Amino acid sequence: MTEPVTPRLREMRWWDIDPVLELEKNLFPEDAWSRGMFWSELAHARGPEATRRYVVAEAGDRLVGYAGLASSGELADVQTIAVARDHWGTGLGGRLLTELLRAATTFECAEVMLECRVDNVRAQKLYERFGFESIGFRRGYYQPGNVDALVMRLTDPATSVNGVQGTETHG
Repeated sequence: MTEPVTPRLREMRWWDIDPVLELEKNLFPEDAWSRGMFWSELAHARGPEATRRYVVAEAGDRLVGYAGLASSGELADVQTIAVARDHWGTGLGGRLLTELLRAATTFECAEVMLECRVDNVRAQKLYERFGFESIGFRRGYYQPGNVDALVMRLTDPATSVNGVQGTETHG
């Protein structure tokens, strides 16, 4: 029996959009991002004025996860994190989140915010392990399903990256 391939993280590029969309539609059928949304985000992810960081996870020749962060001044926002179902529980979500928190630190952000579906307990537990705290709700945030979002905040992302929460073993 062969050992499973540990996914490799790398910068997301335009040619990743089709496989990302496939995974996006599989995981988030009601509120999947459009091709244009990903193109728009990637347009701000390169060069000296970059305000975004998007990464993908590849296992062999298959894309099994992706994540993105936007920054503005001292505030960053986790835009998206997704992991293929057959990689749930492997620590990949933690690795992707760690990469986003490293980017927030590089962007010199003091806080990281995110919205998470109230019914996505698995994601909420991941964020809590990294030190995110619930600070409120956005009613009907996820459309068209009209699902509420839990708003979460992390202060000092550098601490989470350098602490136990951000290690690959524990993420």
